[in-house]
Amino acid sequence: MRRKIVTHKERKIVLGNFLSLTGLQTISYILPMIILPYLVRVIGIEKFGLLAFAQALVQYFMILTDYGFSLSATRTMALIGEHKQKTSVLFSSVMTVKLILSGLSFVVLCALLYFVPRFRQDWIVYLLSFGTVIGSTLFPVWFFQGKEKMNYIAVVNVVSGILYAVSIFVFIGGPEDYLIVPAMGSLLSIVSGLLGLFIAFKKFRLEFIVQKYTDIKRELKTGWDIFVSILAVNAYTATRVFAVGLLTNNVITGYYSLAAQIANVIQTFPMDSFTRAVYPRISHVFSKNKQRALAIMYRIQDGITLGFVVSLPIAYIISPWIIQIACGAPYKEVVFTLRLLLVAIFFVGANNFKVQFLLVCGKQDLYARIHVTAALVGVPLIFLLIHHFSYAGAALSTVITEAGVFILTSLIVEHLGKNILKKNTC
Repeated sequence: MRRKIVTHKERKIVLGNFLSLTGLQTISYILPMIILPYLVRVIGIEKFGLLAFAQALVQYFMILTDYGFSLSATRTMALIGEHKQKTSVLFSSVMTVKLILSGLSFVVLCALLYFVPRFRQDWIVYLLSFGTVIGSTLFPVWFFQGKEKMNYIAVVNVVSGILYAVSIFVFIGGPEDYLIVPAMGSLLSIVSGLLGLFIAFKKFRLEFIVQKYTDIKRELKTGWDIFVSILAVNAYTATRVFAVGLLTNNVITGYYSLAAQIANVIQTFPMDSFTRAVYPRISHVFSKNKQRALAIMYRIQDGITLGFVVSLPIAYIISPWIIQIACGAPYKEVVFTLRLLLVAIFFVGANNFKVQFLLVCGKQDLYARIHVTAALVGVPLIFLLIHHFSYAGAALSTVITEAGVFILTSLIVEHLGKNILKKNTC
């Protein structure tokens, strides 16, 4: 009898983690869509654009403090298994590096607020927004993913998300209350981070081991390739909102940010939670059977691609209704931008598991090269097209860049797949 590609036990583990992460994403994405019309109407599109610009800046610091550990440390933790001492050593090393990078990020932010007039003008917005960096640093999402215990992530973030939504409706009553938005988001993020640490130490009986310089250097070296690639990815993703804010004004930034947030929900919900649930499991499978891991990857990728082929045309048609519901007004600028971004979403979805498979194979260098190449082309393209076409230029650059990443990744993964089938090492 032919062996099944995916066993019942693996399906059960992945499904459980998928449901936990989907619950988390429901709060992370759906709740903001509920409060979005209220927020835009109450504080106005200009203040909304300012907050979006501040969040785009803070996103760079979140990338720095993550340092690729969401992928590299997750994979290592999955391979360690239940070895308590190794688990504590890895946890301590990663958290030490993240805390150091968080402190460095705060120093850089303070320098920007002091020396750059554009940031100094609304310094308090950026300072209040920085709390989300601290919260993401503290919350060991990578640890729970590696242990395949995503339910802990879901519970903490679901509660935090609900409290955030309630606070918006309770405390935001006019444009003058806009500072409460980043303040409340940062406060709840920090509390969630502390709670995540408490659960990790209590449930898994971790011990924090003071790290030597050599240990810190090792973790920095381990995560470097993935960090570079993630930095490159965000150089042409997070930079779009940031670039629109730099080259236009807060109102136009608000338009583009609205479309980008809605597009992000369509792109990642629930695909992102499924990707994160599968990653540690397929890494484990690959360590034992490379051909089976390749077959699983292609089966999942084909299913995801088919799902987007069906759903994206529908989303294109109903875009005006989506904007009306999500934004509280039929902004034509947002509808046009969203429709352009839907094309980019197709390329991202059709490429998601292929690009992840490079990390499963241990090909962090190839993963990095693809995204560094995309950044080198994509970032200048963003500024060029925004200069000529305003917010629409940011969306158009997204389509072009993601199409290029899709083509490049497909060619590389196809070559790796042929080597695996020939029983060569990946």
